[in-house]
Amino acid sequence: MNQPILKGGLETDALKFLTDNDIAAIHRASMKVLANTGFQLDHTGLLERFQGQGVRVDMTNRRVFFDEDTIMAAVKTNPDTVTLCGRDDPERDIVLGGKRVYLGTGGTAVNVIDLSRVRRKTQAKDIAATARLVDALDNIHFFIIPCHPGDSSPENVDVNRFFNAMNNTTKPIMGGCLSLDGLERILRMAATVAGGQRRLEARPFIAFISSVVSPLTMDNQHAAMTVKAAEAGIPMAFSIAPIAGATAPITLAGTLTQMNAEALAAITVAQTVRPGTPSLYSAVPTVMDMRSASFLFGSVETGIMNAAAAQMAQFYGLPLYSTGGISDSKQPDQQAGYEKAFTAIMPALAGANFIHEAAGQLDSGMTISYAQYVIDNDINGCVMRSVRGLEVDEDALATEVINAVGPGGNYLGDMHTARRARTELYYPKAATRTAYDGWVASGSKDTWTRAEEVAAKLLDIHKTHGIAPEIIDRILESEPGIIQG
Repeated sequence: MNQPILKGGLETDALKFLTDNDIAAIHRASMKVLANTGFQLDHTGLLERFQGQGVRVDMTNRRVFFDEDTIMAAVKTNPDTVTLCGRDDPERDIVLGGKRVYLGTGGTAVNVIDLSRVRRKTQAKDIAATARLVDALDNIHFFIIPCHPGDSSPENVDVNRFFNAMNNTTKPIMGGCLSLDGLERILRMAATVAGGQRRLEARPFIAFISSVVSPLTMDNQHAAMTVKAAEAGIPMAFSIAPIAGATAPITLAGTLTQMNAEALAAITVAQTVRPGTPSLYSAVPTVMDMRSASFLFGSVETGIMNAAAAQMAQFYGLPLYSTGGISDSKQPDQQAGYEKAFTAIMPALAGANFIHEAAGQLDSGMTISYAQYVIDNDINGCVMRSVRGLEVDEDALATEVINAVGPGGNYLGDMHTARRARTELYYPKAATRTAYDGWVASGSKDTWTRAEEVAAKLLDIHKTHGIAPEIIDRILESEPGIIQG
Protein backbone atom coordinates (compact mmCIF):
# COMPACT_ATOMS: atom_id res chain seq x y z
CA MET A 1 0.00 0.00 0.00
CA ASN A 2 1.35 3.41 -0.95
CA GLN A 3 1.37 6.08 1.74
CA PRO A 4 2.43 9.70 2.11
CA ILE A 5 6.00 10.16 3.32
CA LEU A 6 6.37 10.96 7.00
CA LYS A 7 8.52 13.98 6.22
CA GLY A 8 11.31 15.08 8.50
CA GLY A 9 10.72 18.28 10.38
CA LEU A 10 7.73 17.13 12.40
CA GLU A 11 7.83 18.72 15.85
CA THR A 12 7.45 17.34 19.35
CA ASP A 13 8.74 17.63 22.91
CA ALA A 14 6.73 14.75 24.35
CA LEU A 15 9.65 13.33 26.35
CA LYS A 16 11.40 15.33 29.08
CA PHE A 17 14.00 13.76 31.34
CA LEU A 18 15.09 17.12 32.80
CA THR A 19 13.00 19.53 34.85
CA ASP A 20 13.50 23.28 34.46
CA ASN A 21 15.52 23.20 37.69
CA ASP A 22 17.71 20.40 36.30
CA ILE A 23 18.42 22.42 33.14
CA ALA A 24 19.34 25.49 35.18
CA ALA A 25 21.63 23.39 37.39
CA ILE A 26 23.47 21.89 34.40
CA HIS A 27 23.86 25.37 32.91
CA ARG A 28 25.33 26.78 36.14
CA ALA A 29 27.67 23.81 36.53
CA SER A 30 28.89 24.16 32.93
CA MET A 31 29.57 27.86 33.42
CA LYS A 32 31.61 27.00 36.52
CA VAL A 33 33.63 24.44 34.54
CA LEU A 34 34.38 26.89 31.72
CA ALA A 35 35.33 29.71 34.10
CA ASN A 36 37.39 27.67 36.57
CA THR A 37 38.71 24.63 34.70
CA GLY A 38 38.83 26.28 31.30
CA PHE A 39 38.97 24.95 27.75
CA GLN A 40 42.25 23.88 26.12
CA LEU A 41 42.58 25.48 22.70
CA ASP A 42 45.79 24.71 20.87
CA HIS A 43 45.62 27.55 18.34
CA THR A 44 47.70 30.66 18.86
CA GLY A 45 45.61 32.91 16.64
CA LEU A 46 42.39 32.06 18.44
CA LEU A 47 43.98 32.42 21.87
CA GLU A 48 45.28 35.85 20.93
CA ARG A 49 41.88 36.81 19.57
CA PHE A 50 40.16 35.85 22.82
CA GLN A 51 42.83 37.62 24.84
CA GLY A 52 42.24 40.77 22.80
CA GLN A 53 38.54 40.53 23.65
CA GLY A 54 39.31 40.57 27.37
CA VAL A 55 38.79 36.84 27.93
CA ARG A 56 41.22 35.29 30.45
CA VAL A 57 43.81 33.21 28.60
CA ASP A 58 46.75 31.15 29.86
CA MET A 59 49.06 31.23 26.84
CA THR A 60 51.61 28.90 28.46
CA ASN A 61 49.13 26.08 28.97
CA ARG A 62 47.02 26.99 25.91
CA ARG A 63 43.87 27.37 27.97
CA VAL A 64 41.01 29.87 27.72
CA PHE A 65 38.64 30.58 30.61
CA PHE A 66 35.21 31.64 29.37
CA ASP A 67 32.89 33.65 31.57
CA GLU A 68 29.13 33.36 31.21
CA ASP A 69 28.77 36.70 29.41
CA THR A 70 31.19 35.59 26.66
CA ILE A 71 29.42 32.26 26.21
CA MET A 72 25.93 33.75 26.11
CA ALA A 73 27.01 36.47 23.69
CA ALA A 74 28.16 33.72 21.31
CA VAL A 75 24.89 31.85 21.80
CA LYS A 76 23.03 35.03 20.88
CA THR A 77 24.94 35.51 17.59
CA ASN A 78 24.55 31.86 16.56
CA PRO A 79 21.49 31.39 14.33
CA ASP A 80 18.52 29.76 16.06
CA THR A 81 17.80 27.83 12.87
CA VAL A 82 20.25 26.38 10.36
CA THR A 83 19.18 25.22 6.91
CA LEU A 84 21.05 22.37 5.23
CA CYS A 85 20.14 22.28 1.57
CA GLY A 86 19.55 19.62 -1.03
CA ARG A 87 22.08 20.00 -3.85
CA ASP A 88 19.56 20.58 -6.64
CA ASP A 89 16.29 19.98 -4.82
CA PRO A 90 14.86 22.55 -2.36
CA GLU A 91 12.23 19.95 -1.39
CA ARG A 92 15.06 18.11 0.36
CA ASP A 93 16.20 21.09 2.43
CA ILE A 94 16.08 20.51 6.18
CA VAL A 95 15.56 23.34 8.66
CA LEU A 96 17.20 22.59 12.01
CA GLY A 97 16.04 24.31 15.16
CA GLY A 98 13.23 24.43 17.67
CA LYS A 99 11.71 20.99 18.11
CA ARG A 100 11.85 19.77 14.50
CA VAL A 101 13.06 16.18 14.09
CA TYR A 102 15.18 14.66 11.31
CA LEU A 103 17.09 11.37 11.21
CA GLY A 104 20.01 10.35 9.04
CA THR A 105 23.31 8.56 8.65
CA GLY A 106 26.62 9.05 10.43
CA GLY A 107 30.01 7.64 11.23
CA THR A 108 33.24 6.91 9.42
CA ALA A 109 33.05 3.12 9.32
CA VAL A 110 35.96 1.09 7.97
CA ASN A 111 34.00 -2.14 7.38
CA VAL A 112 30.89 -3.02 5.40
CA ILE A 113 28.58 -6.04 5.37
CA ASP A 114 27.63 -6.16 1.71
CA LEU A 115 24.67 -7.87 0.06
CA SER A 116 26.49 -11.20 0.00
CA ARG A 117 26.96 -10.88 3.80
CA VAL A 118 30.71 -10.59 3.41
CA ARG A 119 32.33 -8.25 5.92
CA ARG A 120 35.12 -6.41 4.15
CA LYS A 121 36.94 -3.08 4.21
CA THR A 122 35.01 -0.13 2.82
CA GLN A 123 35.91 1.47 -0.50
CA ALA A 124 34.91 4.55 -2.49
CA LYS A 125 32.21 2.50 -4.22
CA ASP A 126 30.52 1.96 -0.85
CA ILE A 127 30.19 5.72 -0.34
CA ALA A 128 28.54 5.98 -3.74
CA ALA A 129 26.25 3.00 -3.15
CA THR A 130 25.14 4.06 0.31
CA ALA A 131 24.48 7.57 -0.98
CA ARG A 132 22.25 6.15 -3.73
CA LEU A 133 20.48 3.89 -1.24
CA VAL A 134 19.85 6.77 1.15
CA ASP A 135 18.67 8.90 -1.76
CA ALA A 136 15.91 6.34 -2.32
CA LEU A 137 14.84 5.80 1.31
CA ASP A 138 12.17 8.22 2.49
CA ASN A 139 12.82 8.14 6.23
CA ILE A 140 16.54 8.94 6.04
CA HIS A 141 16.59 12.71 5.71
CA PHE A 142 20.28 13.55 5.31
CA PHE A 143 23.57 11.91 4.40
CA ILE A 144 26.55 12.10 6.72
CA ILE A 145 29.29 10.33 4.77
CA PRO A 146 29.30 6.96 6.55
CA CYS A 147 32.54 5.24 5.64
CA HIS A 148 36.20 5.50 4.76
CA PRO A 149 37.39 4.94 1.16
CA GLY A 150 40.05 2.35 1.90
CA ASP A 151 41.14 2.21 -1.74
CA SER A 152 42.05 5.92 -1.76
CA SER A 153 45.52 7.30 -1.16
CA PRO A 154 45.66 9.04 2.24
CA GLU A 155 45.97 12.55 0.80
CA ASN A 156 42.83 12.05 -1.33
CA VAL A 157 40.51 10.51 1.26
CA ASP A 158 38.59 13.73 1.94
CA VAL A 159 37.85 14.58 -1.70
CA ASN A 160 36.91 10.98 -2.46
CA ARG A 161 34.43 10.96 0.40
CA PHE A 162 32.71 14.20 -0.57
CA PHE A 163 32.78 13.72 -4.35
CA ASN A 164 31.13 10.30 -4.20
CA ALA A 165 28.53 11.65 -1.79
CA MET A 166 27.74 14.75 -3.86
CA ASN A 167 27.48 12.76 -7.08
CA ASN A 168 25.03 10.18 -5.71
CA THR A 169 22.46 11.99 -3.57
CA THR A 170 20.69 15.34 -3.59
CA LYS A 171 19.96 15.10 0.14
CA PRO A 172 22.00 17.40 2.44
CA ILE A 173 25.55 16.11 2.97
CA MET A 174 27.81 16.42 6.00
CA GLY A 175 31.20 15.00 6.89
CA GLY A 176 34.47 15.48 8.68
CA CYS A 177 37.91 15.92 7.17
CA LEU A 178 41.33 14.49 7.92
CA SER A 179 43.26 17.65 7.10
CA LEU A 180 42.98 21.37 6.48
CA ASP A 181 44.16 20.79 2.91
CA GLY A 182 41.36 18.29 2.43
CA LEU A 183 38.78 20.78 3.71
CA GLU A 184 40.07 23.51 1.41
CA ARG A 185 39.86 21.17 -1.60
CA ILE A 186 36.32 20.11 -0.64
CA LEU A 187 35.21 23.73 -0.37
CA ARG A 188 36.60 24.46 -3.84
CA MET A 189 34.92 21.36 -5.26
CA ALA A 190 31.57 22.20 -3.67
CA ALA A 191 31.79 25.78 -4.94
CA THR A 192 32.41 24.42 -8.45
CA VAL A 193 29.28 22.26 -8.18
CA ALA A 194 27.23 25.14 -6.74
CA GLY A 195 28.34 27.63 -9.37
CA GLY A 196 30.52 29.76 -7.11
CA GLN A 197 31.37 30.41 -3.48
CA ARG A 198 28.52 32.88 -2.99
CA ARG A 199 25.97 30.39 -4.29
CA LEU A 200 27.40 27.71 -2.01
CA GLU A 201 27.11 30.00 1.00
CA ALA A 202 23.57 30.99 0.01
CA ARG A 203 22.48 27.34 -0.37
CA PRO A 204 24.97 25.16 1.52
CA PHE A 205 24.41 21.55 0.47
CA ILE A 206 27.48 20.40 2.39
CA ALA A 207 28.28 20.88 6.06
CA PHE A 208 31.43 20.21 8.06
CA ILE A 209 32.09 18.27 11.28
CA SER A 210 34.93 19.51 13.47
CA SER A 211 35.90 17.87 16.76
CA VAL A 212 36.38 18.53 20.44
CA VAL A 213 38.42 15.91 22.30
CA SER A 214 36.92 15.16 25.68
CA PRO A 215 37.64 16.35 28.22
CA LEU A 216 37.59 20.03 27.19
CA THR A 217 40.17 20.13 24.38
CA MET A 218 40.27 21.36 20.78
CA ASP A 219 43.54 20.51 19.08
CA ASN A 220 45.34 22.73 16.58
CA GLN A 221 44.20 20.86 13.47
CA HIS A 222 40.50 20.94 14.34
CA ALA A 223 40.75 24.53 15.50
CA ALA A 224 42.30 25.48 12.14
CA MET A 225 39.56 23.62 10.26
CA THR A 226 36.90 25.30 12.40
CA VAL A 227 38.37 28.68 11.44
CA LYS A 228 38.39 27.77 7.73
CA ALA A 229 34.80 26.48 7.72
CA ALA A 230 33.53 29.49 9.68
CA GLU A 231 35.27 31.90 7.31
CA ALA A 232 33.61 30.10 4.39
CA GLY A 233 30.17 30.40 6.01
CA ILE A 234 29.65 26.62 5.90
CA PRO A 235 27.32 25.10 8.52
CA MET A 236 29.19 23.04 11.05
CA ALA A 237 28.73 20.58 13.87
CA PHE A 238 31.28 19.33 16.36
CA SER A 239 31.98 15.74 17.30
CA ILE A 240 31.70 16.15 21.06
CA ALA A 241 31.79 12.59 22.35
CA PRO A 242 32.41 12.31 26.10
CA ILE A 243 32.45 8.71 27.36
CA ALA A 244 30.83 8.42 30.78
CA GLY A 245 33.29 6.73 33.10
CA ALA A 246 36.29 7.26 30.80
CA THR A 247 36.59 10.76 29.34
CA ALA A 248 33.73 12.20 31.40
CA PRO A 249 32.24 11.59 34.85
CA ILE A 250 30.42 8.29 35.31
CA THR A 251 27.18 10.06 36.25
CA LEU A 252 24.91 11.06 33.39
CA ALA A 253 24.46 14.53 34.88
CA GLY A 254 28.24 14.95 35.11
CA THR A 255 28.71 13.86 31.50
CA LEU A 256 25.96 16.26 30.41
CA THR A 257 27.64 19.09 32.34
CA GLN A 258 30.99 18.51 30.63
CA MET A 259 29.38 17.95 27.22
CA ASN A 260 27.36 21.15 27.57
CA ALA A 261 30.53 23.08 28.42
CA GLU A 262 32.33 21.58 25.40
CA ALA A 263 29.41 22.28 23.04
CA LEU A 264 29.13 25.91 24.15
CA ALA A 265 32.89 26.44 23.97
CA ALA A 266 32.97 25.10 20.39
CA ILE A 267 30.14 27.41 19.35
CA THR A 268 31.95 30.33 20.99
CA VAL A 269 35.06 29.55 18.95
CA ALA A 270 33.06 29.53 15.70
CA GLN A 271 31.20 32.72 16.56
CA THR A 272 34.45 34.48 17.46
CA VAL A 273 35.83 33.71 14.00
CA ARG A 274 32.68 34.91 12.25
CA PRO A 275 29.57 36.01 14.15
CA GLY A 276 26.52 34.36 12.66
CA THR A 277 28.37 31.19 11.62
CA PRO A 278 25.65 28.50 11.31
CA SER A 279 26.79 26.14 14.08
CA LEU A 280 24.98 23.28 15.77
CA TYR A 281 24.96 22.55 19.49
CA SER A 282 26.55 19.13 19.31
CA ALA A 283 26.02 16.02 21.39
CA VAL A 284 27.58 12.57 20.91
CA PRO A 285 27.52 11.25 24.50
CA THR A 286 28.37 7.60 25.10
CA VAL A 287 29.26 5.34 28.01
CA MET A 288 31.92 2.79 28.91
CA ASP A 289 30.88 -0.68 30.00
CA MET A 290 32.69 -0.78 33.33
CA ARG A 291 32.88 -4.59 33.25
CA SER A 292 34.73 -4.88 29.94
CA ALA A 293 36.07 -1.33 29.38
CA SER A 294 34.25 -1.37 26.03
CA PHE A 295 32.97 1.88 24.55
CA LEU A 296 29.19 1.67 23.99
CA PHE A 297 27.09 3.57 21.46
CA GLY A 298 23.86 1.60 21.82
CA SER A 299 23.28 1.83 25.57
CA VAL A 300 20.01 3.02 27.07
CA GLU A 301 22.00 5.73 28.87
CA THR A 302 23.11 7.10 25.49
CA GLY A 303 19.47 7.51 24.52
CA ILE A 304 18.67 9.26 27.79
CA MET A 305 21.58 11.71 27.44
CA ASN A 306 20.70 12.56 23.84
CA ALA A 307 17.11 13.26 24.86
CA ALA A 308 18.42 15.51 27.63
CA ALA A 309 20.71 17.24 25.13
CA ALA A 310 17.62 18.20 23.12
CA GLN A 311 16.27 19.98 26.19
CA MET A 312 19.58 21.79 26.72
CA ALA A 313 19.72 22.94 23.09
CA GLN A 314 16.13 24.18 23.32
CA PHE A 315 17.03 26.07 26.53
CA TYR A 316 19.72 27.99 24.63
CA GLY A 317 17.65 28.35 21.47
CA LEU A 318 20.28 26.50 19.44
CA PRO A 319 19.82 23.93 16.65
CA LEU A 320 21.00 20.49 17.72
CA TYR A 321 23.26 17.81 16.24
CA SER A 322 22.61 14.66 18.27
CA THR A 323 22.97 10.90 18.13
CA GLY A 324 20.54 7.99 17.99
CA GLY A 325 19.61 4.79 16.19
CA ILE A 326 23.00 3.22 16.81
CA SER A 327 23.97 -0.24 18.04
CA ASP A 328 26.98 -2.10 19.35
CA SER A 329 25.79 -5.32 17.70
CA LYS A 330 28.02 -6.69 14.94
CA GLN A 331 25.25 -7.62 12.50
CA PRO A 332 21.56 -6.88 11.76
CA ASP A 333 20.12 -8.95 14.61
CA GLN A 334 17.78 -8.63 17.60
CA GLN A 335 20.26 -6.56 19.62
CA ALA A 336 20.63 -4.13 16.73
CA GLY A 337 16.86 -3.84 16.50
CA TYR A 338 16.14 -2.96 20.10
CA GLU A 339 19.21 -0.75 20.62
CA LYS A 340 18.51 1.23 17.48
CA ALA A 341 14.83 1.65 18.29
CA PHE A 342 15.21 3.02 21.81
CA THR A 343 18.27 5.17 21.13
CA ALA A 344 16.43 6.77 18.18
CA ILE A 345 13.01 7.24 19.70
CA MET A 346 14.16 8.90 22.94
CA PRO A 347 15.91 11.93 21.39
CA ALA A 348 13.24 12.12 18.68
CA LEU A 349 10.41 12.37 21.20
CA ALA A 350 12.43 15.05 23.02
CA GLY A 351 12.54 17.14 19.81
CA ALA A 352 16.18 16.55 18.81
CA ASN A 353 16.75 18.21 15.44
CA PHE A 354 19.45 16.29 13.59
CA ILE A 355 19.76 12.71 14.85
CA HIS A 356 22.80 11.25 13.14
CA GLU A 357 24.05 7.63 13.22
CA ALA A 358 20.38 6.63 12.74
CA ALA A 359 20.87 4.61 9.54
CA GLY A 360 23.15 1.79 8.48
CA GLN A 361 25.57 1.78 11.41
CA LEU A 362 26.54 -1.28 13.45
CA ASP A 363 29.48 -2.33 15.62
CA SER A 364 29.68 0.95 17.59
CA GLY A 365 29.93 2.85 14.31
CA MET A 366 32.79 0.78 12.86
CA THR A 367 30.69 -1.18 10.34
CA ILE A 368 27.89 -0.36 7.93
CA SER A 369 25.42 -2.76 6.35
CA TYR A 370 23.43 -2.27 3.17
CA ALA A 371 20.52 -4.24 4.62
CA GLN A 372 20.65 -2.22 7.83
CA TYR A 373 19.89 0.99 5.92
CA VAL A 374 16.57 -0.52 4.85
CA ILE A 375 15.80 -1.83 8.36
CA ASP A 376 16.69 1.55 9.86
CA ASN A 377 14.49 3.31 7.32
CA ASP A 378 11.63 1.23 8.77
CA ILE A 379 12.67 2.03 12.34
CA ASN A 380 12.91 5.72 11.46
CA GLY A 381 9.46 5.60 9.92
CA CYS A 382 8.10 4.21 13.18
CA VAL A 383 9.99 6.91 15.07
CA MET A 384 8.59 9.69 12.89
CA ARG A 385 5.08 8.22 13.24
CA SER A 386 5.59 8.43 17.00
CA VAL A 387 6.81 12.03 16.68
CA ARG A 388 3.67 12.86 14.74
CA GLY A 389 1.58 11.38 17.54
CA LEU A 390 -2.17 11.37 17.10
CA GLU A 391 -4.65 13.95 15.93
CA VAL A 392 -7.81 14.53 17.97
CA ASP A 393 -10.39 16.33 15.84
CA GLU A 394 -13.94 15.68 14.71
CA ASP A 395 -12.97 13.45 11.81
CA ALA A 396 -10.47 11.46 13.89
CA LEU A 397 -12.92 10.96 16.76
CA ALA A 398 -15.23 9.38 14.18
CA THR A 399 -18.45 9.52 16.21
CA GLU A 400 -20.63 9.61 13.10
CA VAL A 401 -18.78 6.62 11.65
CA ILE A 402 -19.21 4.68 14.89
CA ASN A 403 -22.92 5.52 14.85
CA ALA A 404 -23.32 4.48 11.21
CA VAL A 405 -21.58 1.12 11.69
CA GLY A 406 -23.37 0.45 14.97
CA PRO A 407 -23.06 -2.44 17.41
CA GLY A 408 -21.85 -5.69 15.88
CA GLY A 409 -20.76 -4.08 12.59
CA ASN A 410 -17.28 -3.65 11.09
CA TYR A 411 -15.38 -0.81 9.52
CA LEU A 412 -13.59 -2.58 6.67
CA GLY A 413 -15.98 -1.33 4.02
CA ASP A 414 -16.50 2.14 5.41
CA MET A 415 -15.27 5.10 3.34
CA HIS A 416 -13.71 6.64 6.46
CA THR A 417 -11.41 3.60 6.71
CA ALA A 418 -10.47 3.77 3.04
CA ARG A 419 -9.84 7.50 3.25
CA ARG A 420 -7.68 7.39 6.38
CA ALA A 421 -5.87 4.03 6.01
CA ARG A 422 -2.89 5.45 4.12
CA THR A 423 -2.34 8.38 6.45
CA GLU A 424 -3.15 6.94 9.87
CA LEU A 425 -0.92 3.85 9.79
CA TYR A 426 2.77 3.36 8.97
CA TYR A 427 3.73 0.41 6.74
CA PRO A 428 7.37 -0.77 6.95
CA LYS A 429 9.14 -2.11 3.86
CA ALA A 430 11.02 -5.07 5.34
CA ALA A 431 8.76 -6.28 8.15
CA THR A 432 6.74 -9.51 8.05
CA ARG A 433 3.08 -8.72 8.62
CA THR A 434 1.29 -11.75 7.18
CA ALA A 435 -0.08 -14.84 8.90
CA TYR A 436 2.36 -17.68 9.56
CA ASP A 437 1.25 -19.71 6.52
CA GLY A 438 1.73 -16.71 4.28
CA TRP A 439 5.20 -16.16 5.68
CA VAL A 440 6.14 -19.79 5.00
CA ALA A 441 4.68 -19.61 1.49
CA SER A 442 6.80 -16.54 0.71
CA GLY A 443 10.01 -18.32 1.73
CA SER A 444 10.16 -17.98 5.55
CA LYS A 445 12.46 -14.99 5.16
CA ASP A 446 13.80 -13.13 8.15
CA THR A 447 14.07 -9.34 8.29
CA TRP A 448 17.73 -9.31 7.27
CA THR A 449 16.95 -11.28 4.08
CA ARG A 450 13.94 -9.13 3.21
CA ALA A 451 15.97 -5.98 3.76
CA GLU A 452 18.74 -7.28 1.49
CA GLU A 453 16.19 -7.85 -1.26
CA VAL A 454 14.82 -4.32 -0.89
CA ALA A 455 18.34 -2.84 -0.88
CA ALA A 456 19.38 -4.81 -3.97
CA LYS A 457 16.27 -3.70 -5.84
CA LEU A 458 16.73 -0.03 -4.93
CA LEU A 459 20.39 -0.08 -5.94
CA ASP A 460 19.35 -1.62 -9.26
CA ILE A 461 16.44 0.66 -10.17
CA HIS A 462 16.91 3.95 -8.32
CA LYS A 463 18.44 6.65 -10.49
CA THR A 464 19.96 9.62 -8.73
CA HIS A 465 20.41 13.10 -10.16
CA GLY A 466 24.19 13.25 -10.39
CA ILE A 467 26.49 16.19 -10.90
CA ALA A 468 26.43 17.52 -14.49
CA PRO A 469 29.04 15.71 -16.64
CA GLU A 470 30.84 18.91 -17.61
CA ILE A 471 31.26 19.81 -13.94
CA ILE A 472 32.51 16.31 -13.16
CA ASP A 473 35.11 16.76 -15.91
CA ARG A 474 36.29 20.01 -14.32
CA ILE A 475 36.52 18.40 -10.90
CA LEU A 476 38.43 15.37 -12.17
CA GLU A 477 40.85 17.61 -14.03
CA SER A 478 41.73 19.44 -10.81
CA GLU A 479 41.43 16.35 -8.56
CA PRO A 480 42.96 13.39 -10.45
CA GLY A 481 43.05 11.28 -7.26
CA ILE A 482 39.26 10.85 -7.16
CA ILE A 483 37.92 7.31 -7.52
CA GLN A 484 34.39 7.31 -8.93
CA GLY A 485 32.33 4.76 -7.04
